[in-house]
Amino acid sequence: MKEQLHVDPDQLRRTWDPRLLGFASTEEIPELEGLVGQERAVEAMRFGLAIASPGYNIYVAGPSGTGKTNYTCSLVRSHAATRDVPDDWVYVHNFDQPDEPIALALPAGRGPAFAREMEQALGQARNAAGHVLASKEHHAQKEELVHDVRAEMAKLVSELDGVARQAGFALRQTEAGVMPVPMVNGQPATEEQFGELPPETRQQFTERSQAVQAAVVEAGRQSAELERSLQAELREMDAEAVRLATAPALSHLHEHYRDFPRITEWLTRVQEELAGHAVPDPAAAKVMEEAAAAAAQLQVLGLRRRRIDPNARFRVNAFVHHKRSAGAPVVVEVNPTYVNLFGKAEIMVTADGTAEDGVMQLKAGAIHRANGGYLILQAADVLKSPFAWEALKRALVTGEARIEVPGQENRILPVETVRPQPIPLDVKVILIGDSGIYHLLHAQDESFRKQFKLKAEFDIVMDASPANVRGYAAFISSVCRRHKVAHLTAAAVARVIEHSHRLADDRDKLSARFNEIAEVVYEANAWAAQDGASLVDVAHVAKAIREKAARSALPQVRLQEMIRRGTVLVDVDGEVAGQVNGLTVMDLGDYRFGSPSRITARVYTGEKGILQIERETAMSGHIHDKGVLTLSAYLGDRFAQDKPLAFSASIAFEQTYMPVDGDSASSTELYALLSALSGVPIRLCIAVTGSVFQRGQIQPIGGVNEKVEGFFRVCELIGLTGEQGVMIPARNLANLALSEAVVAAVRAGQFHLWAVNTIAEGIEILTGMPAGELGRDGSFPQGSLFERVDHRIHELAETMLTWNRGRSPLTT
Repeated sequence: MKEQLHVDPDQLRRTWDPRLLGFASTEEIPELEGLVGQERAVEAMRFGLAIASPGYNIYVAGPSGTGKTNYTCSLVRSHAATRDVPDDWVYVHNFDQPDEPIALALPAGRGPAFAREMEQALGQARNAAGHVLASKEHHAQKEELVHDVRAEMAKLVSELDGVARQAGFALRQTEAGVMPVPMVNGQPATEEQFGELPPETRQQFTERSQAVQAAVVEAGRQSAELERSLQAELREMDAEAVRLATAPALSHLHEHYRDFPRITEWLTRVQEELAGHAVPDPAAAKVMEEAAAAAAQLQVLGLRRRRIDPNARFRVNAFVHHKRSAGAPVVVEVNPTYVNLFGKAEIMVTADGTAEDGVMQLKAGAIHRANGGYLILQAADVLKSPFAWEALKRALVTGEARIEVPGQENRILPVETVRPQPIPLDVKVILIGDSGIYHLLHAQDESFRKQFKLKAEFDIVMDASPANVRGYAAFISSVCRRHKVAHLTAAAVARVIEHSHRLADDRDKLSARFNEIAEVVYEANAWAAQDGASLVDVAHVAKAIREKAARSALPQVRLQEMIRRGTVLVDVDGEVAGQVNGLTVMDLGDYRFGSPSRITARVYTGEKGILQIERETAMSGHIHDKGVLTLSAYLGDRFAQDKPLAFSASIAFEQTYMPVDGDSASSTELYALLSALSGVPIRLCIAVTGSVFQRGQIQPIGGVNEKVEGFFRVCELIGLTGEQGVMIPARNLANLALSEAVVAAVRAGQFHLWAVNTIAEGIEILTGMPAGELGRDGSFPQGSLFERVDHRIHELAETMLTWNRGRSPLTT
């Protein structure tokens, strides 16, 4: 039985003959086009990019290092190049609702041109307005109008003076205004002179003064009306002059954009506003003077503030443009914060201390730049950014891209700022993340299910087919060419492929974690450079793999040192009943290694059943607990058909002070228990791994290579005897990709591997005793191990029964 289950050395590691690869070095191979071994994901991606129906945004799932991000970007850019370039978008001032800037669409590339032409037209219009307002003809017209109004005012004064003199008064200008003064002897009377007049005369002057005062008030009213009328006529004269002067500057824009009604409508409004804006306003002029003074003072203090732009209302913000684009835009936002995704309205402090948040302060976000094309985001980054995820879903649902203050709805006092008109949104969002995030969102977020209906999932392994092997070589060639490093020989490529089997933990699969393959290429190049080699050979690749592991292997070295010193108790020879060497794997993130662990079992009279000490002390995980419960099911099925399992047993991982999980030691624990029950010792030169079904079949486990190599290193450290080895599940043979050192030791007969399918096969290898098959009479063959186990269980049950019968009622 032992020899039949022995694993042949050729099964321990899949090797590749460099001569069969068809090239001498990767320099002969062209760069890789596309992706290797991800046909399912590629087809899903192509379908997702082709379908234009709403809600078919794409989630690209898969572990890191599979090349999903680079390939997604490459494929999306290739597809986008076949599509039309989308419209440009500009923002302009809304003269009716200044806090809601207007969004205008223009054909691709015309947005910046419109902004530039508007700036030029604005400069021409202001120059023309300045010239006409400063012209002699315009001043002459204004002077004539002023002269006529002043003549009318003079006539009012003359008529008022006549009314006053007829009533015996003269008019005197005082700080309080025009006052009527009584005249005595043809001259204005003083207060003393007026007081010396007879009372009747003073009374007459008082009565007549009321009429004169009324005439003064009426003349003042008419004068003010004339002044207001004059100012209005002057402003209208200026406005009309400006309107006529600026018309030529804006007329070509009207003609150029006549096919865009919303733009021509806005240009008409600009012309009207520009005419009024060009006329000096005394109050505005005063504000500008104060602002200039404040700015000058700030400059003296070494501070800077933004000056008020008098033309800001008329400028055009080329918000999103595709001036130099070919095809649909592809935007990869590496930092998807809310502002980076949805843009912002900057608030600038002006020279007078006020806040300016007009059209020119609007800044586009990634979703605006990707409009009409594709937006690629990392799912984890979006979810971690406050407000970004909810805003993204809202934009996809509404089909609008808005610029808003993030978290506005959560503020006690909302921030007053502009709210630009939304832009219609037509974008396909591609989220990239792991499968865990996808399943979480799919289960918990209904909007996600509606908006991301297509999943493209990348695998971590691929078939080791000839096509994929050629793709691997082409990938290595691409890495060498793109990063300008030395190419690999065919033997070196073969060694990389063998390493890929190890990364995949499968002799029939290759790893799809291309970043790890690229790291091997880079580091092998470094070792080749130290040797002065022009090509990377197999020795350099082997050294790169070995040295990379050694850099992270310090915990393993420390553990092996403790085993060598006897601090950690591990026996690799001799025989002990109820004790077996189990195998565990420690995963440090960047490095995994296996190590033996002593597992012991003790059986005694009682009714508690199997107690797993790690489970009782809450040091085990759920999967490990399930494996322990399977032991009772196996024993009950095999040995308790005619009697109860009336005994107590304890099982422990000795010298284990960390949590234990996984069921890969369940068969090991069962072997220790069977040995303890039968009293037959187990050979400690053999370590064991494998989980077990209730019926006793051995099922595969993970980390088989690390476990075998871990025990091999300990045996090598203590001393190889030629008897040591590891017993693994037969279903793990396809996962073997052992190191060259282990394979060499097996070939030399210094180390061994056995592959078993059942507990019976395993216990025979460990003890050298036949397990025994259950006969038709319900008994096991005489002298078999299972016969001893059955007999011992029967003895324990009888003992317990006798004990229960003999107990006093007082002891119950």
